[in-house]
Amino acid sequence: MGRVSGKMAIVTGAAQGLGAAIATMLAKEGAKVTLTDINGAGAAAMAETINESYPGQAFSLQHDVTSEDRWKDVVAAAVEFMGGVNILVNNAGIGAGGTVEDLPFADFKKVMDVDVDSIFLGSKYAIPEMKKSAPGSIVNISSIAGLIASGNYVAYNTAKAGAWMISKSIALHCAKRQYDIRCNSVHPTFIDTPILDRTKEQFGEEQALAKLARQVPLGKVGEPNDVAFAVLYLASDESKFVTGSELKVDGGISAM
Repeated sequence: MGRVSGKMAIVTGAAQGLGAAIATMLAKEGAKVTLTDINGAGAAAMAETINESYPGQAFSLQHDVTSEDRWKDVVAAAVEFMGGVNILVNNAGIGAGGTVEDLPFADFKKVMDVDVDSIFLGSKYAIPEMKKSAPGSIVNISSIAGLIASGNYVAYNTAKAGAWMISKSIALHCAKRQYDIRCNSVHPTFIDTPILDRTKEQFGEEQALAKLARQVPLGKVGEPNDVAFAVLYLASDESKFVTGSELKVDGGISAM
């Protein structure tokens, strides 16, 4: 308990799935957390759930992560809620299947807006506040799909690779300026969250999970807390000498 006691975190895309698990984990370990999501009601409900177990630890905001103006407002509000910010978890993301020939350009741009531009904007406007409450940590949720490509996911592959590389650029910038702010990326494989719902609907839950598990050397699909524990490590001072790195939570896929 208490691995991030006294820390103040913003977690995007926190109404459900990985974001909800990450926000809950950080609150459990002592941080105040501002949950943001395009689904403002969902973020509020999740914050209320967290506060039932960890009173006064969670706050919520409706948040379109592609809006520069909204990012300014969210950072200011989070500082007001929590007294500062020293953890930023850029978790919000979407995917779109399709090849370079089939995928509409508008869909490609939308994935880039949500998965990459949001990291740029969040980091740009959070870093000035994080400097005031250093040490700080930015954790960007990428994917193993940012490191291993597929011909059928041109937008998702490209966006998650962008999330990986922008993390390194931000890390080097902060190190060069001696801000005491680290930046790293996390790369999950299949995790049992609502992102798998479409696959479950297509094949049935049991068959879908078994089908995905066969692609993972450990022979199973991951759980949300598998990613949340990785984020907790990178958000905490335990990782004070880790920056510009990628942490794979992939059951061994990238070792193949």
